[in-house]
Amino acid sequence: MDLEKRLPEESEPVRASESVPEPAVRGDGCLVVALRLPLRIVVLVLVVPVRIAWDALVVCGRFVYDRALRPVGRALAWVGRGIGAVLLFLGKAVFVWPWVGLWRYVLTPLGLGLLWLGQVLVVVPALWLYRWVLTPLGRGLAWLGRVLVVTPARWLYARVLTPLGHGIAWLARGVGAGAAWVLRGVWWVLRGVGLGVWWVARGVGLGVWWVGRGVGIVVGTLLRWIFVVPLVALWRWVLAPIGRGIALVAREIGDALGHAWRIAGHISRAVWSFLARLFRWTVVEPVRWVYRTVLTPVGHAARDALWRPVAQGARAVGRAGRQALDAVRESARQARADVRRLLLGASRAKVPVPRGPEARREPDSGRGRTLGSSTTALTKD
Repeated sequence: MDLEKRLPEESEPVRASESVPEPAVRGDGCLVVALRLPLRIVVLVLVVPVRIAWDALVVCGRFVYDRALRPVGRALAWVGRGIGAVLLFLGKAVFVWPWVGLWRYVLTPLGLGLLWLGQVLVVVPALWLYRWVLTPLGRGLAWLGRVLVVTPARWLYARVLTPLGHGIAWLARGVGAGAAWVLRGVWWVLRGVGLGVWWVARGVGLGVWWVGRGVGIVVGTLLRWIFVVPLVALWRWVLAPIGRGIALVAREIGDALGHAWRIAGHISRAVWSFLARLFRWTVVEPVRWVYRTVLTPVGHAARDALWRPVAQGARAVGRAGRQALDAVRESARQARADVRRLLLGASRAKVPVPRGPEARREPDSGRGRTLGSSTTALTKD
């Protein structure tokens, strides 16, 4: 409530041209307000553990999905793609390629041969028969039909049937005119009788309608007071208030659940933040301090005092071993060369390839190269 509202005479004057919108006031009674706060407290107490457990399950589910299900799914998808490719290759090799080969190398040549054979044995003879036999025969039959049938029929229609039809039509018009006069007289008689019957039926119908209307009014009034009025009263004074109460309780429960779920989310965030900070202060920070202040100096000291000299000694021993092996290998090579020389005699020694400036192919002379003094291996003296 606004306890500092000013009196109307102390408020600022409002100009007539300005319109002040009235705030929307929710018409909640004292019973609703008294029911809302305890209901929200009870729902909040019930929802907070559920929200904390739900947030924990969400975090665990995301961790399991990111660390386990997604890699497993990718591996299964890769395996499935490989299996699908193998099955597709096997399916093509077993089902597609044999039928393609059968269609391309067996059925297509066979069909082309049958098509050429049918064209030679059926189409060409049929065309020849149609062009040189059936067409002249059909034209002759058409000319014969025109001479023997069409011309006589046309003469019969023009000279015999047309005058006969005109006479029959004139006779029918006369008979129709007489029948029309007779039917018109009968129509006047029947019309008078029908009008009389209609007036009598109309009077009887009006009487029956008025009687039925009175009976309907009486019956409708009785039914209204027997059924409609009690049902309307039951709906208006019993069912509607009960429904509004149930709707009010359901709405308040829904609002309470919504508020409780949001507040429980803040509480859950605070609880898990506190637990995370507590875990960090009790576990992570001591472990980090031990790692930085104890393990790192000890590791550096062990590296400088133990591992580095040992590594240097191992490298020196390795170099000495490699040098000794090279010396032994060179001694063995010399011994083999001496034994070969004693057994097989001296062989032509290989001239070592000079390296450096003296390895050039052309002699270093003061004059330039000419066509008469070539220094190649094929032309030099």
